[in-house]
Amino acid sequence: MRAPRFEGSFLGEAARLDPRTRLECKICWHVYDPAIGCEVSQTPPGTAFVDLPGDWRCPVCDGARDQFMVLDGGENPVAPAAPASADQRLDEILKELPARLEAAFREIHSGQMRGVPIVNEALSVKAVGFRAHEGRGLGALITPWFMNLVLLPGPGDDWSRLVTGTKECIEFPSGWYEFLGANRADVGPYKACSLFSPMFDFSSMRQAVEIAQAALTALFDPAVREEEAPFGEIRRRREAEIAAAEAGESAEAADAPAERSRPAPQPSRRELIVGRPGALAPNGEAS
Repeated sequence: MRAPRFEGSFLGEAARLDPRTRLECKICWHVYDPAIGCEVSQTPPGTAFVDLPGDWRCPVCDGARDQFMVLDGGENPVAPAAPASADQRLDEILKELPARLEAAFREIHSGQMRGVPIVNEALSVKAVGFRAHEGRGLGALITPWFMNLVLLPGPGDDWSRLVTGTKECIEFPSGWYEFLGANRADVGPYKACSLFSPMFDFSSMRQAVEIAQAALTALFDPAVREEEAPFGEIRRRREAEIAAAEAGESAEAADAPAERSRPAPQPSRRELIVGRPGALAPNGEAS
């Protein structure tokens, strides 16, 4: 019997594949996580990829198992260890929390969102491009109904009391962005900024991932900063608050005109960002 081979697993040397290693389907980006197992094939948590049944295939696109590539986990403990990061705790956050986000929103997709009109069933759930940013984690989260920027707390942050729905304007080189707080029992606290919702402009997962990666790059490009863009208003409000503070005035008074002219809040957008979709009206729109 031919030994199993995997596109990204050291040219088929299964002995070098750590049992905890996550692998990703190169066709649809589905991730097999041994810590979670596979609900579709009723594979229990703790099953290493090399121990999956011989006829196991990708539960999302039905792709062959040898089309899976190593995502993380590296070689087993007998192999040379990678150099330790200057901030080991942040490395652990970046390794653990994006996977927990994916697992939480896959559960929401399968348990709450199947068949809902705002869902693009051509897409799946994926955490994209998470990296360290100013001592915190930053990346994008794609689901079949939204694409969000996500900011994760760093080792020095205590966001345990973060209230879901709390608004905060955060500046990047490309401008000011409004983030909403979220605090889920299965993930913990994080902050999210909506990029797209719903997701019907995307015909494939590959296209959505490419756009998410491009958005993360543009986030740090001052050349794309546009004062008349949607987030230009956020920046103007922030500058007014700073000017008022310097003049000894109240920030609330300086912000009052912007508050009056700002469109009514979108509770359904908030619920989508934090992963708690609102009730749907008969026409399929969020109520």
